[in-house]
Amino acid sequence: MTSAVAGLLTGLSLIVAIGAQNAYVLRQGLLRQHVGVVVLVCALADVLLIAAGVAGVGAVVAAHPQLLNVLRWAGAGYLVWFGVRSLRSALRPGSQALQADVAGGRGPVLATALALTFLNPHVYLDTVVFLGSISNQYGGAGRWWFGLGAAAASIGWFTGLGFGARSMSGLLKRPATWRVVDVLVALTMFAVAAMLLLRR
Repeated sequence: MTSAVAGLLTGLSLIVAIGAQNAYVLRQGLLRQHVGVVVLVCALADVLLIAAGVAGVGAVVAAHPQLLNVLRWAGAGYLVWFGVRSLRSALRPGSQALQADVAGGRGPVLATALALTFLNPHVYLDTVVFLGSISNQYGGAGRWWFGLGAAAASIGWFTGLGFGARSMSGLLKRPATWRVVDVLVALTMFAVAAMLLLRR
């Protein structure tokens, strides 16, 4: 249980930080648009990556920095595009921004959740390499308990963030509020893209 608690706390320390993925989950929760799909995709992706790290894939990822470099540029490009899209949504008059987003289908929402998850090289460094390395300190069975704790942190965080925001969406019906949300999401996307491009 000690290793599971360590995994839980370490996982939370990595995932709670404001980033592109969290901003998107929060936004979809506030919009009440395909929240379950977004939460499921983000949580399952984290569980998969944590399991890969515990199984030792982190050494393979660390040995191929050129792959992370490709993901870095692709991820930054996608984040900039999404940020511009959010700013355009914020500039729409009245409630048109919200209506336009609600009209979006499950496919684009799913694609965005997958892109924000797997095009970010930090997710491989943090989840696969970092968590995988720490888990090895707990030995054979202990490392899997550590991974289970980290996976529980991800599942709990995304579920709470997405559905917690969904429960608050009724308080945020004013168009001005949605403009603020879209601007904050755009700024988050731009900031993460800049960090990806400037990180060496």
